Amino acid sequence: MNATTKNGVGQGIVTVNAGWNFSGQAAESFPEHVRRSIPSYEAGHRLVAEISDFFVRPDSVAYELGTSHGELLCALAKRHRQHAEVRWIGIDNEADMVAKARALTADLNNVVIENADIVEYELAKSDLVVSYYCLQFIPPKQRQGVIDRIYDSLNWGGAFIWFEKVRGSDARFQDIYSLLYTDFKLDQGFTADEVLAKSRSLKGTLEPFSSNANLDLLKRAGFVDVAPVFRHLCFEGVLAIK
Repeated sequence: MNATTKNGVGQGIVTVNAGWNFSGQAAESFPEHVRRSIPSYEAGHRLVAEISDFFVRPDSVAYELGTSHGELLCALAKRHRQHAEVRWIGIDNEADMVAKARALTADLNNVVIENADIVEYELAKSDLVVSYYCLQFIPPKQRQGVIDRIYDSLNWGGAFIWFEKVRGSDARFQDIYSLLYTDFKLDQGFTADEVLAKSRSLKGTLEPFSSNANLDLLKRAGFVDVAPVFRHLCFEGVLAIK
């Protein structure tokens, strides 16, 4: 049975017994769906763009990991359009998402969208790497390797901007986050059945770590200068500078 919403946003995206994926209908309706699923989604985009001002140089290479429709990458490229030599590279492993991103950025000559798996992708030397709610979908055993390669790829003084869903630091906080986040989704028009179906579909696919566990990943990779830049319940953003 497909989960549906009144406006059709959820139709075909989440099924009770199927695992979540980002292809097909999910890719088609992703922008509207994700805005209803993640608090301050667009505000986070604006914050990433503002932070990028401190790190993008005229000859920079910059990456977005898990670029989906390419909205954030497109906004970054347009914000720095005065630097025509900057290379903006978006990476996504879903062909349907890549097609959407390429269509959105078709008029931007310095943007390239790669259909690739970031677990295996070799990053070039760069000044900025952005991951906006992406790494939480990478299997835990592979996550440290990705963070290691991000650190290695950055030039000295380069930045990793990382937004991620996180778990509570203990069971009490996790319960608070979960209940308040459920209320948020219900307020956004999702039905109780949709919320439950989405949770079931994400089992084994979305595996967030705690804030401290994510900080440990960064430290093991070599990052020393790390600061939080955003927090809303179980959603947070950090800035890590090499």
